[in-house]
Amino acid sequence: MRAETQPSPSGFADRWAVQPTAASTAQGGPQVTIEQALYLIRSSLLTLNDANRSGNYSVLRDLAAPEFQARNSAADLALAFSDLRTRKFDLFGAALLAPRLSIPPNVNARGMLRLSGTIPTRPLQIDFDLLFQNVGGGWRLHGLSVATPAASAQAAPPLAEASKR
Repeated sequence: MRAETQPSPSGFADRWAVQPTAASTAQGGPQVTIEQALYLIRSSLLTLNDANRSGNYSVLRDLAAPEFQARNSAADLALAFSDLRTRKFDLFGAALLAPRLSIPPNVNARGMLRLSGTIPTRPLQIDFDLLFQNVGGGWRLHGLSVATPAASAQAAPPLAEASKR
């Protein structure tokens, strides 16, 4: 397995199934709208959620970029995300809450799209760092990192704020 733990720009430990190159600020490829970014974040995290719930990582792997597929078997992915699966951590918040991006959607000089941020679930938030490669005109997953630290007090979702009144 090629998963590594390392510090990331977003401040949480990354577990990369495929170790991507850090995205630069240079705009080197097609631009991405916020709606496209939202779709990519939600679909990637919900596909991971389905893989964790079923124990079957084949679909996650098969939907990813060719390099990701070449470096990771379904068993490699099961091992990389075993902590989430063992804790039965449900990523359903990705479908319900708006992600807070830590950086704007960014296509680097290599044409890779990086989407990083947080989904403000409680009591644990979902931190994500996703890397996509444009393959045949569509964005396919190239790197995936998910962490679930305790939610910060100031990152309360709007529903929690409203219920205090």
